Amino acid sequence: MRTVSFENGKVVLIDQTKIPHEFELIKTDDIKRIWHAINIMEVRGAPAIGVTAAYGFAITASKSKALTINELISELEEAKDYLGTSRPTATNLFWALNEMMKAAIAYDGEDPKELAKFLIEKAHKMADDDVSINEKLAIYGDSLIKDGDTIHTHCNCGPLCAVDLGTAMAPVILAHQNGKKIHVFTDETRPRFQGAKLNAWELSNAGVPYTLIPDNSAAYVMSQKKVDMVMIGVDRVASNGDTAAKIGVYGVALLAKAHNIPFYAVSPKSTIDMSLLCGADIPIEERDPDEVRKVNGTYVTMPDANVLNYAFDVTPNELITAIITEDGIVYPPFKENLKKIMGE
Repeated sequence: MRTVSFENGKVVLIDQTKIPHEFELIKTDDIKRIWHAINIMEVRGAPAIGVTAAYGFAITASKSKALTINELISELEEAKDYLGTSRPTATNLFWALNEMMKAAIAYDGEDPKELAKFLIEKAHKMADDDVSINEKLAIYGDSLIKDGDTIHTHCNCGPLCAVDLGTAMAPVILAHQNGKKIHVFTDETRPRFQGAKLNAWELSNAGVPYTLIPDNSAAYVMSQKKVDMVMIGVDRVASNGDTAAKIGVYGVALLAKAHNIPFYAVSPKSTIDMSLLCGADIPIEERDPDEVRKVNGTYVTMPDANVLNYAFDVTPNELITAIITEDGIVYPPFKENLKKIMGE
């Protein structure tokens, strides 16, 4: 099923905080509940967050009592700003909200109820487009994977991070379906263990052979020549090719460079932010220190231990072999070639 869907006026989300032990759905038409789901990572992954926010925006319109288009537009501006505060780093969140806002402003009708219907359809199309985009990511990424390859990844970038199919694991799953004998090393991804809890679950469901490793094993695994390539999903790409991704990806990129292993970032074009000159311009989220102090609700250190808990880090473009998009594989020089693929 889809990670994000819409049913009877409500957004339907797979609660990713319960996986792999439980499978539960969240069904809500409350924008505050949608904000909360994004903020506490019940829904996570840049594409999934973007589509969830788009549905939240559309639900605001469908529940509005506005009598005029202008009144409704004013409410939608507030909803856009509010949903945009749920998480700061993944550009898909802001891209989706901006696209929905542009569609609302461009609407040439006069009935607020019809605008609400139009926005629900717009969100549906965004969800369908995400699946189509990820199918293309899978095809381009699969072209780089040879029979017998072992792929190293970090965090979760399969079907749960998008509406369906996923980003960096979509090529891997397609390669497996195409009969290539591949294997995946997936880092556990502390402190929230998305690799252990989510990526391993997705790969297992897809039948892809995998091995879960502690984050601090990556260097040694690479030194043993067990890895042929790294594929990771990203949350924002600056115009020079610097990429923000789950904390720890920068370290994996450095290790890949040291061991002469190609490093591929898999990124829908909606994740590429051409307004940013470089990775230093990307806002990096800091999260609750208790995510580090606790594991599954139990303190593993002192309750008042000093903690720095970055959710993301930035990988400089010189460590990236190529960026895989739905319109092709972008190689260096990224500053020039990203402009071309973005049509600028």
